[in-house]
Amino acid sequence: MADFTTATEVRPRGTAGAARAFDVTLDAQWTVSGKPHGGYLLAVLGRAAAEVANGRPHPLAVSASFVEPAAPGEAVAEIETLREGRGTTQLRARLLQDERVKAECLLTQGLLDDRDTWWSTETPEPIPAEEDCFLAPPEVPELGLSAPFLAEIEHRLDPALLGFTVGRPSGQGLVRGWQRRAGGLSWDPLSVLVALDVIPSATLDLGISGWAPTIQFSAYLRRLPASGPLQTRLRANTVGSGSIDLTAHLWDDKGRLVAQASQIAAVRIPDGAAPGSR
Repeated sequence: MADFTTATEVRPRGTAGAARAFDVTLDAQWTVSGKPHGGYLLAVLGRAAAEVANGRPHPLAVSASFVEPAAPGEAVAEIETLREGRGTTQLRARLLQDERVKAECLLTQGLLDDRDTWWSTETPEPIPAEEDCFLAPPEVPELGLSAPFLAEIEHRLDPALLGFTVGRPSGQGLVRGWQRRAGGLSWDPLSVLVALDVIPSATLDLGISGWAPTIQFSAYLRRLPASGPLQTRLRANTVGSGSIDLTAHLWDDKGRLVAQASQIAAVRIPDGAAPGSR
């Protein structure tokens, strides 16, 4: 088991064609159902990209395709610079194991600040205080949930949306709550990437159990967060043809939008009407 900094460590190994290559060790602590968490994989690639981006340490935008599941253990990150502009650097990143591509993404690197938001339509909804929300455990065998990384990224859930835990999902396709790094650690842009790939998923609130592997994931980081928890909202939008699309928003404890993401994931759709259907 490794802490986040150690678990995302990258070790230069030279070049691979036009790309710079780094050795990485994917840690079993940062998994869901035995497979490395998608946000964690993006944080590993973001760590490698920061080594290449010449003083632009923060991922501003990430667009990733998850080609096939990775596994805990040794892997290689390859980073290719596409363009260096005045304020941003664009890069291509690949994660490989056994010479097979596991994830490939485009990253835009830059420098985030902590200034207040000038204007936004995205505002956090009223939810119970952090101490009044339910701490999601890393292991819930009854729901088929195994997410050891929840011991490091604590997620407290709005009690009003916990019906799925007793077989009565609300049908809203919604997860709300607070996320905090264990031990009082501060958020940084790479750990925010983990928080954006929210666990538990909104699929549970629709009565959809089992693993929902992410196919494509796009994230946008907007600012450096204030210290403290991140208010989290994950919303399912449309389910059909074996897939679900979800949107996530994170606000700091000053109510300022920190990051947002959208993804499409594969799901096994249950027979019958969705919960809450008329």
